[in-house]
Amino acid sequence: MRIALQFDTPQLRKEIAKIAPEAEVVLLPADGSLNIKKPVDVVLATPAGSEQMARLLAVTPNLSWVHIMGTGVDAYPLNLLTGRCVTCSKGSTAVPIAEWVLAMILAHTKQLPNSWIKQPPACWYNADLDSLEGKTLGLIGFGQIGQAIAKRALAFDMRVIAVVRNFRPSPMAGVEFIKKIEQLLPRADHLVLALPATRQSTGLIGAQQLALMKPNSHLINISRAAILNQTALKNALDNGHIAQASLDVVEPEPLPEGHWIYQHPKVKLSPHISWNAPFSYQRMINPFLDNLSRWIAGTPLRGMVDTQAGY
Repeated sequence: MRIALQFDTPQLRKEIAKIAPEAEVVLLPADGSLNIKKPVDVVLATPAGSEQMARLLAVTPNLSWVHIMGTGVDAYPLNLLTGRCVTCSKGSTAVPIAEWVLAMILAHTKQLPNSWIKQPPACWYNADLDSLEGKTLGLIGFGQIGQAIAKRALAFDMRVIAVVRNFRPSPMAGVEFIKKIEQLLPRADHLVLALPATRQSTGLIGAQQLALMKPNSHLINISRAAILNQTALKNALDNGHIAQASLDVVEPEPLPEGHWIYQHPKVKLSPHISWNAPFSYQRMINPFLDNLSRWIAGTPLRGMVDTQAGY
């Protein structure tokens, strides 16, 4: 068995050797070029390696399994992977992303850092701060990231409602599933976009949907920028309908200097870092190592990607 890596560390090599001591490991060039003299059977891919993957597939017709080291797979040439086994590290960064979302909600609710002082204020003791208790969190998407967010929101005594692709009873106590986005938007004080980027979800939240949102609500996007119409968002922020947008994803990335999102007073922007935490890379590698053991044993793999659905 030959395993090609788009990402490499000495520890990764050691872990692979423990699981598959007979496997030959090949490191693909970081510049995206190819230097493959023999076909490979398995590829550990990075979310940024899609162009190299397309070239790799052209010269490795026997490639059987691709594991994408991340949750989002929308940048990958999934159409070329049809008929092959494709997995990803679903849920591996759900906890840090959920913590980031709650941090944004708390910062907005408690007016941080604006409520901190460095000189005597006009008034001690009193401030117009809000509370999470009794507020409604709306989730569009309820995968492992959405579930991790819901779990933490419930601990703050928030109401949690969610829209999923296929309506069904909620698997989590305290979470109400809503049939349509249009029914959820007017109820949410804080709205989180936590769904995969697919052909169906591109442009899902535009001017019409933003207009349905609860006045003075807070929008958070930790999914993909293409789901949210940024021009429509600017209009909703400018006219005061939406109080704040907390964005960890934008389009394009990196965002060019001088872009309006940098300067807008109602936008809190971070550079796609919500997934970061100690050992984040190891957390994303672990599902591949687990699946490698399963691959060798001939047992079903976890984190399967539907190449037709796009996630």
